[in-house]
Amino acid sequence: MTQKIQSVPSVSVSYAANGSSTKANAMGMRPMQERAYEKRGEQYLLIKSPPASGKSRALMFIALDKLANQGLKQAIIVVPERSIGASFHDEPLTQFGFWEDWHVEPRRNLCDAAGGDNGGKVNSVEAFLKSDDKVLVCTHATFRFAVDRFGVGAFDDRLIAVDEFHHVSSDSDNKLGHHLGAFIARDKVHIVAMTDSYFRGDAVDVLSPQDEAKFDTVTYTYYEQLNGYRYLKHLDIGYFFYSGSYADDILKVLDPKQKTIIHIPSVNSRESTKDKMREVEHIIEELGDWQGADPVTGFQLVKTEDGRTLRIADLVDDDKNKRDRVSTALKDPTQKNNRDHVDIIIALGMAKEGFDWIWCEHALTVGYRSSLTEIIQIIGRATRDAPGKTRARFTNLIAEPDASEEAVTEAVNDTLKAIAASLLMEQVLAPRFEFRSKASTNEPTDGFDYGDDGYQQDKCNVGFNEEKGKFQIEIKGLSEPKSEEATRICQEDLNEVITAFVQDKTALERGLFDKELVPEELTISRMGKIIKDKYPELDEEDQEAVRQHAIAALNLTQQAAHIATSGDGEPGANTALIDGVRKFAMDVREVDIDLIDRINPFGEAYAILAKAMSEESLKQVAAVIGAKRVTLTPEEARDLAKRALKFKQERGRLPSITSADAWEKRMAEGVAFLARMKMEAARG
Repeated sequence: MTQKIQSVPSVSVSYAANGSSTKANAMGMRPMQERAYEKRGEQYLLIKSPPASGKSRALMFIALDKLANQGLKQAIIVVPERSIGASFHDEPLTQFGFWEDWHVEPRRNLCDAAGGDNGGKVNSVEAFLKSDDKVLVCTHATFRFAVDRFGVGAFDDRLIAVDEFHHVSSDSDNKLGHHLGAFIARDKVHIVAMTDSYFRGDAVDVLSPQDEAKFDTVTYTYYEQLNGYRYLKHLDIGYFFYSGSYADDILKVLDPKQKTIIHIPSVNSRESTKDKMREVEHIIEELGDWQGADPVTGFQLVKTEDGRTLRIADLVDDDKNKRDRVSTALKDPTQKNNRDHVDIIIALGMAKEGFDWIWCEHALTVGYRSSLTEIIQIIGRATRDAPGKTRARFTNLIAEPDASEEAVTEAVNDTLKAIAASLLMEQVLAPRFEFRSKASTNEPTDGFDYGDDGYQQDKCNVGFNEEKGKFQIEIKGLSEPKSEEATRICQEDLNEVITAFVQDKTALERGLFDKELVPEELTISRMGKIIKDKYPELDEEDQEAVRQHAIAALNLTQQAAHIATSGDGEPGANTALIDGVRKFAMDVREVDIDLIDRINPFGEAYAILAKAMSEESLKQVAAVIGAKRVTLTPEEARDLAKRALKFKQERGRLPSITSADAWEKRMAEGVAFLARMKMEAARG
């Protein structure tokens, strides 16, 4: 127990803790809830907001208004699992200034009941539809079966509210997504969708672009939420690589003095020993001497070397009675504000989505999680605000690739996915970006702080609005979106574009390990292709505008984070990222889009990886990726040739293969590659 705690945070952010996100208005609404309520009249509403920002209560306010003032008959609240149904129990909203309380008849919360007297939960949905009761709460599964049986027409003139909306997808195999598409096509219901991570681990779109365009979006960012907390000021996110058994190395990253949720690996993963019970025992043995189990809560009692007794909740135990006792003790409402109730929770599939333990300071996850959404959910367990809790962290413990492993390629893939998740979280936690093209007619915008020298007409300015958590950055040569949809994407969905990019294996592999990489191959060609595939309905000018905005957001965040850290991974004040963006703008002659395109988006990630992984393992990863490297694909060559034609239109000549400019040379290579292909085809 004397081991030094090791951690290499790849993301380390600080916040002001100004208390704004926890303050309620005269109607009892916190800022996110007030923002959502302002849009209560929309037929289709999408709420994107972090864990613990109050989405459930926001829905109560909106649903009550739709039932009382918008002519809807009933509201159906749909949640992914039964435990989350508890978020919609009765709430005395009038005590805090609202005009009506939230009430659900006990038999209409099917997450609490077994379906009542009607013989099954689907029958209970039918009974509700025929009744005068106003609110039903059920799981996604129950709702899917009910729509299958009764058809979408049975739900006309009702509100369908889908919690944890990222479980939906536009894929034809996703039944809930298919049903929602049918509801939207019929256009006779109102839909409120809520999520804290509007992307899926499988990179499938949540909604089709046509359906998504019908939704009005309310966005409340992680930055606004965390910056507005009263206590929590710092959040660290990182990964730690180990060799051998993870249980032997776990104390290198686990501090028993911190309130921690440990998620052990799935039994099907590389990191698992295939004996989950023994893994839990091993962790407990590493922490100290077992003293037995608490007879009331079922918590394991462990005495540490320094004489403290840890209370450990084991949610992995196969004995359902024991596990249920522990789970019930964790949900005990009388212990919610008792910091000493439990010290460490060990879980496998539980304690993620919707699990609320405000005292959690460290979410420690063993093994890569296949879904970025799952990682967001796990991190959300540690980002609750609580008295005395000033710092929180998420650590992903990952097995180093081993050359002797048969599954070395899988190991390398897990490593790359962890890096992608880290990059994405850095983006999610940053303030929002508003980019505008530098022009002599630009003027400062009210509410933005442009630094000590104020707004300067002859420079590319960087402004920041503290209240809105938003950057305003001027970029020379930036393409502006023309259509309404492209404008919406640039304002609301840049993180979804960046998600698709960092999940792209080709981009990630080349950005990290291709020493001959020309950055524009990723920032222009690869990102360009991803946007064309994701938004085929946009014209070329709008696709280019979205590409430029997305790569600017990604690269400026990476450059600012690099500047904001002093080399030891520790952040400065809560203004560090803001100062980093300003310093980057000052250090270059002018911020132009060509300069941004010449930055490798994965350069900083490689620097972190080199610190976290042994040199031998790093070489092994590079070798596996290098072995399958293809110099140029026909599709890439065609894209380069198109860009070469644009180059000729702008400069009056084709790119030169002997040019000193690496990007011009690469475009020329694309033209030459296509020419060779045509010659070879002609020869037969």
